[in-house]
Amino acid sequence: MESRWIPAFAGMTGNMRAVASELAPTSGRVWACLGGGAPHLCLMDTTDSEHDPELSAAPTVLARFKRALNLSMAAVIALALIFIAQGAFDLDRFAIRPQQPAGLIGILCAPLLHGSVGHLAANALSLLILGTLAGTVFPKATLRALPVIWLGSGLGTWLIATEGLHLGASGVIHGLGFLVFTLGVLRRDRPAIAAALIAFFFFGGMLMTVLPLELGVSWEYHLSGAVMGIFAGIVWRRADPAPPRRRYSWEDEEEAAQADPELEPPSPEDVPVLWHRPSSATSGSVIEFRRTKRESVTELAPGAETPGRNGPGIAPDSNESS
Repeated sequence: MESRWIPAFAGMTGNMRAVASELAPTSGRVWACLGGGAPHLCLMDTTDSEHDPELSAAPTVLARFKRALNLSMAAVIALALIFIAQGAFDLDRFAIRPQQPAGLIGILCAPLLHGSVGHLAANALSLLILGTLAGTVFPKATLRALPVIWLGSGLGTWLIATEGLHLGASGVIHGLGFLVFTLGVLRRDRPAIAAALIAFFFFGGMLMTVLPLELGVSWEYHLSGAVMGIFAGIVWRRADPAPPRRRYSWEDEEEAAQADPELEPPSPEDVPVLWHRPSSATSGSVIEFRRTKRESVTELAPGAETPGRNGPGIAPDSNESS
C-alpha cells in the first residue's frame, strides 16, 4: 500500500496532536504517515534549511526585485510618453547647450528627451536592466546616487562640452553602470560581485563609449555620468548592509583551532632561547696544508717543462711519470 505524507496537525487524533506539539519545537516539522497501517508520526529535520540566513532573506530580495523592476518599467513608460509629446515643443530649449546660461535648464530636462526611436529604445533597454539590477542589490545606494548622477552628469557636460545639443538618458545610464561596477569592486560580497559581472556582461562597452570615438555621440555626457557613478559608489559603498551569509562548519573549526592554545604554535618571540653565542670572540689557529708535488705539476701552464726530483731539466723517475 502506498504511503501518503501530510502535516502532522492536519486532522489527527488528540493524542497524536499532543505528541506532535511537544516534538515540533525541538525536532523540526512533524509529519504523519497515513499508509501501511495505523497513522504514525515521523520527524523530519528541517531546522538547518529554515535557519539558513540566505534562504530567510530570499523574500526580502524578491520584494526588492519587484519594486526595482516596477520603478524601472515606470521610468521607461515615462520616457516613451515624453518622446511622443516631444513634437509639441522645441527640443533646443530643453537640451544641454554647453557653456551657455540658457542651456543650464537642460541639466534637469535633457535626460528625459531623445532624438530618435532608436535612441530611445537603446536607452530604455539599458535603463530597465541596470535600474532593476542596481535597485535590487543596492537599493539605498542607488536611491542616494540617482540625484547626484542626474545633476552631475548634466553639469559636467555643460562644462566640458564645446558645441552641439546634448540630450538623452545615456548619462544617467552610464552613471548607474559605473555605480554597479564600483560597488562590486569595493564591497566584494557575492551579490555585489554578481551584479558587477552581469552589468559588465551586458554593458561592458561603456568602458569605451566614454571616449570620443564616434561622431554624433555625446561622449562628454557619458564621461560625466561615469565619473559621477564612480564617485557615488565610493561615497555610498556602505549604505546598504552586508547581505546575510550562511556560516559553514569548517569556519567554526578554524576559529576553534585558532582559539585553542594547544593547537596554535607560539609566536617566534615566545619561543625560549636554548643557546646563546659567547660574547667574547675565541682565538684560533690557522693550519697550513702543504701541496703535494702532483698538485704543483697540474698548476703549471701547458707546455712548461716539468721539473724532476733531481732538479730542473732532469727527467722525472719512471714511477712519477706514469
